[in-house]
Amino acid sequence: MTTATQPRGETRTADHPFGPHTGPLRRAARWWPALLLAVLFTAPYSALPLPGLLDGPIGSPGNLQLLALCLVFGALATGYDLLLGRTGLLSFGHALYFAAGTYVTNTVMLEAGLPFAVAALLGLLCGVALSALLGAVSLRVSGIGFSMVTLAFAQAGSILVQRDPGGVTGGEEGRAAPAERLPAALVGIDHTAGLYWTALAYLVVVLAVVHWAVRSPTGRVWEGIKENERRVEVLGLRPYGFKLTAFVLAGTLAALGGIVYLLLTGGATPQTTTSDFTLSLLVMVVLGGSGTRWGPMAGGILYTWADHRLGDLAGSGTVAGLPAVLRVPLSQPLFLLGALFVAVIYLLPGGLARLPARLRAARTPISRKEATAP
Repeated sequence: MTTATQPRGETRTADHPFGPHTGPLRRAARWWPALLLAVLFTAPYSALPLPGLLDGPIGSPGNLQLLALCLVFGALATGYDLLLGRTGLLSFGHALYFAAGTYVTNTVMLEAGLPFAVAALLGLLCGVALSALLGAVSLRVSGIGFSMVTLAFAQAGSILVQRDPGGVTGGEEGRAAPAERLPAALVGIDHTAGLYWTALAYLVVVLAVVHWAVRSPTGRVWEGIKENERRVEVLGLRPYGFKLTAFVLAGTLAALGGIVYLLLTGGATPQTTTSDFTLSLLVMVVLGGSGTRWGPMAGGILYTWADHRLGDLAGSGTVAGLPAVLRVPLSQPLFLLGALFVAVIYLLPGGLARLPARLRAARTPISRKEATAP
């Protein structure tokens, strides 16, 4: 039996799940991010209802608020993945830099009476300085030691906020942002669309920065550190400086997200300073697919949407009317979130980002079988 050899550069049609039009489809698929961005941008103008996913039209103020939060946390998870998925650093203190952006911006407006633009700049600079300082200390150790040091710093920050030194943090109640110092175009229910577009702009900025950083020479070193840090040292490079760069960049993006979150929620709350907040980011990244381009964003959006929608389901009359054996677990949003997380991890190892590849892999054997059939 002989095997025919195909000319170089040619590929059998049966090996492609989309047949002879695979090339044009692949080229067209490259534009899907731009198409998705256009759809997201026009969401405030849409009166289309999505039963089961959202309450009422997409462009209603309540739905735009929820979608804006989804976009913010999708961006935040993407920035956090610079540490976990790109450099192999498991940080339990990422919430600290997010909270720094929120609290410093709010406190400067309240205590110093400065306008929002100046306060936001100071909040961002504080996030940069704090991530550089604490990162320089935390990265002196590696592995579980690094994770514990970041957790210790985050816990210290959380305790400081809750103790309310000098009455500047508001303690367990937090502090509302001064509406008169916020941009007028971003205050009030009538300007929810502006807040939504601000969140969308933040997502675009984070995706662009992360994409640029990962494809840069520094990003290739991050990949090497994640795979084998010792090999990077043998090549004559110092992993410490590259890891600190990733740490500061992720912290800066988180601080920027904290400023956007302040605009969305109208205040600073201590919940954003806890280690549970960072654990939520970890779940988002794993849910979407760590180390992938779009996975953390998808995981952050899905987790935030599910957190809000499953909370509504848990308190609904439908669940209240169920037998106790079903009503008790289903009335707990964390139980529903945990069940969803376990189901995705079990059914989709590698997260949501691996789903297209798995679908292609499942379709390819079928195409080959059809091609060889008499």
